[in-house]
Amino acid sequence: MPRIVLDTNVVLDWLLFGEPAVATLVQAVTQGRLRWVVTAPMRDELAHVLARGLAAARGADVATLLATWDRHAALCPEPPSQGLLRVTDPDDQKFVDLAMAAGARWLVSRDRAVLKLARRAAAAGVAIVTPRSLDTPPA
Repeated sequence: MPRIVLDTNVVLDWLLFGEPAVATLVQAVTQGRLRWVVTAPMRDELAHVLARGLAAARGADVATLLATWDRHAALCPEPPSQGLLRVTDPDDQKFVDLAMAAGARWLVSRDRAVLKLARRAAAAGVAIVTPRSLDTPPA
């Protein structure tokens, strides 16, 4: 099954905002056509963002959102930074490192610092894409 890494903003688009741009992607993950790989620090980051009031402002329950995360995410050990691709924002490095280490086919992000690495990541076999550019992930 193809592996995919989603950055925190894409996960928020899915779990909190119900953004239509991620609907096809979410369907592929929830139906088991894509394996969404994550690490504990990624979950911690989401929990931190939600706890800062973002969930409450939307009337969402943090525990429910994290339970959905847990149900669909495939937890992987945190990989060491391979240094092959460096992101200018250190908070985003964990997504790139996992995508490379886990052999993910895609890293989905809207972050410019991550998207700047797309050409170099493609040479290593990882497509860094926006949610809109991944409208129809393969089965």
